[in-house]
Amino acid sequence: MISKPLVIATASDLAGKVRGKAFPLSELESRLKKGVGWCPTNVMINCFDTIGDTPFGALGDLLLIPDPDTNVELDFEDGGPVERLMQGDITDLEGKPWGLCTRSILKAALERLKAVGGVSLLSAFEHEFQFKTGSDMPGEAYTLAGFTDRRAFGETLMAALENCGLEPDTFMTEFGPKQYEVTIGPKKGVSAADSAVILREVTRMTAKRLGEEVTFTPIRDPDSVGNGVHIHMSFLDEASNPATYDENGVAGMSTLTGSFIAGILKYLDSIVAITAPSDISYLRLTPRRWSAAFNNVGFRDREASVRICPVTARDPTSIARQFNFEYRAADATASPHLALAAILHAGAQGIEDSLPTPSVTEEDLAVLPVYELEERGFVRLPETLEQALLRFENNKTVCGWFPDEFAAVYIAHKRGELAYLHDKDAAARCAAYEDVY
Repeated sequence: MISKPLVIATASDLAGKVRGKAFPLSELESRLKKGVGWCPTNVMINCFDTIGDTPFGALGDLLLIPDPDTNVELDFEDGGPVERLMQGDITDLEGKPWGLCTRSILKAALERLKAVGGVSLLSAFEHEFQFKTGSDMPGEAYTLAGFTDRRAFGETLMAALENCGLEPDTFMTEFGPKQYEVTIGPKKGVSAADSAVILREVTRMTAKRLGEEVTFTPIRDPDSVGNGVHIHMSFLDEASNPATYDENGVAGMSTLTGSFIAGILKYLDSIVAITAPSDISYLRLTPRRWSAAFNNVGFRDREASVRICPVTARDPTSIARQFNFEYRAADATASPHLALAAILHAGAQGIEDSLPTPSVTEEDLAVLPVYELEERGFVRLPETLEQALLRFENNKTVCGWFPDEFAAVYIAHKRGELAYLHDKDAAARCAAYEDVY
């Protein structure tokens, strides 16, 4: 069969969906300069492919410029087509970053972190997902049998990720029904979010090539476990030395790390509208689901919104290289670029304001009375997306981190998503998100 190879230029949008436009591979060199045409109102397409109230209408033109550093050319060697894609930046017709381009928003946040903290970011996204196909295997959480059942998938996925330039780390059976986790090694700067996009899409591609189907939805069943995205972070100084750890700091946090995490905790109830941005995200962000429910940093605590992670090293130099913390109030309905940008801005604000290192919890906050939580500065995270949007909308500091038009457009986008769901019960909402993520 005749074929003219295509490559698709893509962008991760406000819904965390990867949209784009393909062109002949033979035109790649020219497209790296001139890009492909894009439309402002595309940003208002929500995850259910409806369009909310758009300020752009049918007006305006933009460019999506592919970045060659994100090039993926993946041959599964199964006789099927070679997958070719590049992520890119959305610009105006003169090449200036568009204010609603998630990748450009992340680049600005990284620049802010560098300016206020003198450090660069090293990070990795850890993903949980579930198979929609195949029979249930009750009693197989974390088991060899559960792994063996998907060994072919896992080995194909790890090979595919490596071929895409990622560093495969682990693949495991998780606790939920047909639930698995895949992790990759850390990357610097914007590449970490780019890698998260690749991981999600390649996981879906791998499943399809094997006659399977997976979902990254935050939660499939209101009475079961959820699928989170845990974002691991550490810092490097100007000389690329670790800057996250201090053996004399609280739980090993350097002064900079402490202020950064304090900023996250201070603004967490507002940025969660961006990091956990679906209606059903809030079914997962509840106590005793091993997710996140309060604005706390925990020491090796998988219920904390921010967790200080364990290290296996003994000497201070090795500990400093391993030391990291993870943000747990996120899921795959968020654009990796936008979620990471919100976290970085919150942390950078904490550094700018010289916020003190927060106390570290090693207890179940859900059992504490409200007055004690308030006395200790703990805030229950929003319990619905609408609550989260209101806290975001009313927090002028948080809205001010983003380009002028961002907050209004983002809120309109998300309320359009909620309007689609207005007559559906919890089970139907879960099913709707399962289908699109």
